Amino acid sequence: MHVQEWLETVPAVSIYALVALVIGVESLGIPLPGEIVLVSAALLSSQHAGINPVILGACASLGAIVGDSIGYAIGRKGGRPLLAWLGAKFPRHFSEGHVATAERSFQKWGVWAVFFGRFIALLRIFAGPLAGVLHMPYWKFLIANVLGGIVWAGGTTAVIYYVGVVAESWLKRFSWLGLLAAVLIGLGSMLIVRRRANKASAEHGAAEPEPVPAAD
Repeated sequence: MHVQEWLETVPAVSIYALVALVIGVESLGIPLPGEIVLVSAALLSSQHAGINPVILGACASLGAIVGDSIGYAIGRKGGRPLLAWLGAKFPRHFSEGHVATAERSFQKWGVWAVFFGRFIALLRIFAGPLAGVLHMPYWKFLIANVLGGIVWAGGTTAVIYYVGVVAESWLKRFSWLGLLAAVLIGLGSMLIVRRRANKASAEHGAAEPEPVPAAD
């Protein structure tokens, strides 16, 4: 069943909770389709008066902020062993190359990596736990986390909602296009990060010194 068609069968309160939960769990570091669920719910709110887009955006923002904060706390406590455990559980998302790419983003951009990480598929999963592992000062993380969560979740809800209202006659077609666009954007950003991750892995392997043969 289409995600939006399934959401139509769910009460409004459950949709708010579902969006907050999926985005929150994704922000913890568990790969889930948070962006697709948010886009579908925002489109649904533009078609049904029972779903308030303001409440929806607030719930999505809250899920993003709380999820990232919990991810930060877990990452700060778990440290490097946590990344190793995540790599074993989710090798496609937490490989050594992906971790290296994310770390370089944090080293280059600092707290801005937390803010802009909201708009990049893999960094959205990494931001909270990795910021904790790297012991980023919490007050800096919190500011970037709150602003990033509001701009991404609230902004996405507002844009999709108003486009859905304007294009009401094409809403069903747009729901597919909106979901397709979200998937393509997510896949595109994932491919970019994966390419950088592979490059980082290659550079990391080349940088490792070759073992010195033992003397006879």
